[in-house]
Amino acid sequence: MIHASELRLDVVAAVVVPTVAAVLLLALTGGVWHRLRRVARTLLVAVSAVAVLAAAGAGANLLGGFFPTVGSLIGSSPDPGEGSVADIGPDGAGLDAAMPLVAARSAQGLGSTLHMTLHGAVSGIDRDADVYLPPGYTEHPRARFPVVEWLPGFPGEPREVAALFTVPDVLDAAIAAHRIPPVVLVVPDINGEPRFGHDQECVDAQHGAADDTYLTTDLVDWTTRHLRVRPDRGAWALAGWSSGGYCAMNLALRHPRTYALAVSQSGYDRTPDDVVTGDLFAGRPDLAAANDVVALLGERPAPLAMLVTAGSDEPEERAAADRIRAAAAPPVTVDTRLYPGGGHNQNAVRAQLPDLVDWLGAHLLGPLVPPATPAGVTIDDGPGVPQRVLPVPDP
Repeated sequence: MIHASELRLDVVAAVVVPTVAAVLLLALTGGVWHRLRRVARTLLVAVSAVAVLAAAGAGANLLGGFFPTVGSLIGSSPDPGEGSVADIGPDGAGLDAAMPLVAARSAQGLGSTLHMTLHGAVSGIDRDADVYLPPGYTEHPRARFPVVEWLPGFPGEPREVAALFTVPDVLDAAIAAHRIPPVVLVVPDINGEPRFGHDQECVDAQHGAADDTYLTTDLVDWTTRHLRVRPDRGAWALAGWSSGGYCAMNLALRHPRTYALAVSQSGYDRTPDDVVTGDLFAGRPDLAAANDVVALLGERPAPLAMLVTAGSDEPEERAAADRIRAAAAPPVTVDTRLYPGGGHNQNAVRAQLPDLVDWLGAHLLGPLVPPATPAGVTIDDGPGVPQRVLPVPDP
C-alpha cells in the first residue's frame, strides 16, 4: 500500500484533480447559493477557495519543479533510508558488515550511500544521516579521504540528497572523470522532527536544540573516528542548498579549525525571523551577529574559500550574494555565480550540481596515504605526519 508521502505532485494528474474539483465547487456554489444559509455559504466559499488555491499551487509546482512528492513538501518519508544501498544502524554499528557491498559497488565504479542514525554525545540530538563512500574507498585501505558535509534545506532530510537531487550519481560521474577526487559525503538531518515549525537554521538556539554542536562536533567526531578521512581543515568542506547554504557558510566561518571550504547554493546571509523560524536568539543581538555571515566576514576570519550561487529568478538570494561578496576580504575568497533562469527549486539544484562539484574538486585536498610504518615502530597518523599524495584511483 502506498504511503501518503509517496504521492506524486510532479504529474499532470496532481493539477487536473484540484482543477476539476475547483470548477465543480464553483459551479455548485452558483447553483445552490440562494438556497443556503449564511454558515453554509461561508463554508462552501472557503472550500472553493482552497480548491482554487490548490489548483494554482499544483500548476506552479508542476512548472517550477519545487516538490515532486507530498513527502518532499512536508519533509516526511515512510523510508528515511530511501536512496541508500544499506542501513548500518544506530551510530553506524553495521559499517563493517556493509564493506563487502561497498567493495562490490566500488569495483563497478560506484560509490555507496549508507543510512544510519547518529546520536550526538555532546548535543544530545538523535537524527538520521547518510554517508557516501566513494569508489576506491575499499581498494585503498590505508588512504584517508576528504570530506564534504552536505546540508539539506528546510524542511528536507538526508534521503533527498540521493533520492531527489542524485548527488551520489553526480559524484560517481565526477570521480570517474577526475573532476573531483574520491570524497566522503556526510549528509546529516539538519531539521529533525517535527519538520514544520522546527527550522533552527543549524544554530545552537537559545531555547531549542544545539544543532551547531551536533553538526560541527558530534558529526565530525563520529566521522573522524569511524571513517578513513583526513583530519586537516583543507580536506573538509560544508555545502548546502537554501537554508543548507546559509548553514554551510555560517558554520564554516564559526569553525575555521575544521573547515576550509563552503558552498552555498541559493542560500542567504542571516537567519530569518518569521512564523516558522521565530527568534532563534531570544532577542540577543550578540548571538544574532555571531551567526550573521556578513558580520562574521568582518571579524578577520581564518582563510576560507567560499562559492556563493543564486539563480537569476532569486532576488533575495542574489542580494545576499552581493552583500557577502562586498563584505569579504583576504584571507577569505568568495566566488559568486549567477545562473540564468535558475529558481528556488529542485530542477535548478540538479542543473547546477555538476558545476558545484567541479568547484569543490578544484579546491579540496585529495586523498592521502601515510607512509609505511617500519617494523616495531609506532607513529602518529595525525595531521603533522608527512604524507604522500594518493593518485585518484580509476573506478
